[in-house]
Amino acid sequence: MIKAALKSLLGRKVRLLLSTFAIVLGVAFVAGTLIFSDTLNRSFTALFASTVGDVVVRPDGGTTTDGAPSTLTLPADLVDRLAALPDAARADGNVSAIGVFVISTDGKVVSGFGPPAIGGNWSDAPAGHGLPGLEIVQGHEPHGPDEVVLDERTAERAGYEVGDRVAIIPSTAGVEDVAELRKTGSDGGLAVKPLTPTLVGIAGFPSGGSLNGATYAAFDTATAQDLFLDGRDAFTDIWVTAADGVSQSQLRDEVEPLLPDDVEALTGDDAADESASDLLQAISFLTTFLLIFAGISLVVGAFLIVNTFSILVAQRSRELALLRALGASKRQVLWSVQLEAFVVGVVGATLGLGLGVLLAMGIRALFANFGLDLSGQPLIFAPRTFLAAYAVGILVTMAAAWLPARRTTRIAPVQALRDDVALPEASLRRRFGAGLGLIAVGLVDLYLGLFGDLPHGGWQTGSGILAILLGVATASPVISRPFLAAARATFARVFGAVGNLAGQNALRNPRRTAATASALMIGLALACTMAIVGDSAKASVDRSIEENFVGDYVVSNVIGQGFSPKIGDAMAKVDGVEHVVRERFSAGQRRGDRQGVAAIDPADVGRFELDVSDGSAAGLASGSVLLQRSFADDEDYAVGDRIELDLPAGKRTYTVAGIFEDNPVIAAPVLMTFDDFADAGFPTSDNVVILFTDDSPGVQDRLDAVVADLPVVTVKDQAEFAQEQREPIDQFVLMIFALLGLALVIAVLGIVNTLALSVIERTREVGLLRAIGVNRRQLRLMITLESVVIAVLGAVLGVVMGIGFGIALMYAVRDQGLEVISVPVGQLGVFLLLSVVIGVLAAVFPARRAARLDVLRAIATE
Repeated sequence: MIKAALKSLLGRKVRLLLSTFAIVLGVAFVAGTLIFSDTLNRSFTALFASTVGDVVVRPDGGTTTDGAPSTLTLPADLVDRLAALPDAARADGNVSAIGVFVISTDGKVVSGFGPPAIGGNWSDAPAGHGLPGLEIVQGHEPHGPDEVVLDERTAERAGYEVGDRVAIIPSTAGVEDVAELRKTGSDGGLAVKPLTPTLVGIAGFPSGGSLNGATYAAFDTATAQDLFLDGRDAFTDIWVTAADGVSQSQLRDEVEPLLPDDVEALTGDDAADESASDLLQAISFLTTFLLIFAGISLVVGAFLIVNTFSILVAQRSRELALLRALGASKRQVLWSVQLEAFVVGVVGATLGLGLGVLLAMGIRALFANFGLDLSGQPLIFAPRTFLAAYAVGILVTMAAAWLPARRTTRIAPVQALRDDVALPEASLRRRFGAGLGLIAVGLVDLYLGLFGDLPHGGWQTGSGILAILLGVATASPVISRPFLAAARATFARVFGAVGNLAGQNALRNPRRTAATASALMIGLALACTMAIVGDSAKASVDRSIEENFVGDYVVSNVIGQGFSPKIGDAMAKVDGVEHVVRERFSAGQRRGDRQGVAAIDPADVGRFELDVSDGSAAGLASGSVLLQRSFADDEDYAVGDRIELDLPAGKRTYTVAGIFEDNPVIAAPVLMTFDDFADAGFPTSDNVVILFTDDSPGVQDRLDAVVADLPVVTVKDQAEFAQEQREPIDQFVLMIFALLGLALVIAVLGIVNTLALSVIERTREVGLLRAIGVNRRQLRLMITLESVVIAVLGAVLGVVMGIGFGIALMYAVRDQGLEVISVPVGQLGVFLLLSVVIGVLAAVFPARRAARLDVLRAIATE
């Protein structure tokens, strides 16, 4: 039986190739995601290990919850005291800042759209355990306020060489604080200019590696302190290097007694692990995100495999019946089909693993465009990748082939004596009942996930959507009958006898037609859902801005980070500007969870048009806060209550002075004063500046001139601001569509596969049609119409379900500020039109194959 199964498989090479397509693509996505994930983890683990000392001394709360350095520092004299320890070889003070943007020679920001733009002082201190860190590979280290060092990748991307003037924009420092680094504006000094130091050195990792897309600009210590610490003789952290034979833990224990209570010492290993784990946890959604789409591809692929094996088993039913007549048992026949599935799974997983390597390289290149550059890190091939690839490929294939294989046990040996062998089919009524049951379970799950107060509602929502999709797919042979009947009648009226034949072929095996359409249905259902979510999100943003936009212009950083208060000062001097309102925001912690906080000048509360329903806006003062209504209700806070926050400078307790209705202009639910914000240890950089003007002609041109040399900062009116808020949504939806494109490719291959195998199955029938006068063009038209029926059926089911899923999801998040539900009718119409195109294209190969069949040989085929 094993020999017979293998010979049967090898005798049908075209069918074997077609049936492996789906599993190859599904496994490729799983393998590519795991390879990329392991590469990402290894890259950041190695990076952080080479960017810490043996012992790292830092203030408690030295960084904000978002990972940016706080304003807390260490006194410079602590460096000498630590360097004098018996077990210390040296101690080096570091100055670090985030938001130090390097501008390329063509005036564009090099990075910062994900990985940070880092600035600081140059140090040749060795990394922990003597690991090589950044070293000068060209030129020399910086000396004086007019010199800077860049990392290799940044210098290359920006187009700079040693000796060039480099444009740098520090977001947290006043660029006029260091006179030697400031160009004088031609308009009398009004325009804010970037720093323009000379590039004197390029740093890199001699043993290989990179900063993974981050940029690094290093000045000498005095200049870095002027730029990032307001000229204070202090450091953001200190590295202590261990003497020979001294462990990190020994040195840490020796360092700790010298430190004040608000300063901590960590071993380099602990500091690296903490930084790496925090970052990897923050970006872990990337792996989850990609694996979700790998799962979608596998589910879609499973439909194709089920369909393929159903057709293959149906075509071999007489052969299997002969095996039964020769003495093969039901179990032997069953496992012969499963053996074929195993071989297909192994072949598909092997090819998918190879394709997964290319896909991992593609994912790496894709994320490099968003700033996450892993080009300096070789791909990592962990054992789990190979295990997962083969486990997924083999198990999914064998599981998908199980139902067709089970049907082989119902083939009676006597059927081998018949010319026409029909494979027994399960009752459509039973399938319809099972499908309705799955739909009901899915609806309950979806309701609980969207509206129930469950800790893991996202999983329930996902399982509910999957159950509904599988339920509709199971019941689709019955659900689709009216559509297929209408299609047959329409085709007969428009295309005559050929159209009638096409319609009858689709109706003849509704189970196969519906199963093929289901693969396309799943892809389009999810695409339509995302189209509605994206369009609704944009409509909600537009309405929110229209209702809450204050002032005439908004100044903000295109990367979402802070920028120098000097920019707002310069804007205030522009003719036509009547008032400048600033907002700052960052994040601390409350009860162990991230807590966003915002700050404004109490004198500007009225300018934000806050609707304070409890308490008084005038109560916003030092030691008090205003809370957003939804946050106060969820956390059960009232006016007069005390709220404790864990901030970079330590725990702080504030009195709730008022509660205001939710307003998207305020970026966080806790609103405090600028003084309290600075006292908490947050940088004094502006995140948003709102300008009130007298609408005089040319005011925006004059405002644009202030930031003409600062590409990270833009001035926008209401329409431009709304467009800027919509752009991330568009990018996210496009990325979703690109990933869903893989599922749609599998679905198209499924249609091609089904039609091709159907032509093989109907070889004799095709020969008879040609013999009675059907020409090649008519035959191609018949198969094309069959393909269009399948594609349109899948599209209609997918669009209908996608509309339902999209509306349900948007209704569930209506309390999160997304109150508008918008259905992009035009886009959904394009999806339906695209399904017709897919149907026509999918029929090209099968129709061509059918038209080229030799008539006499086709008629003689058994």
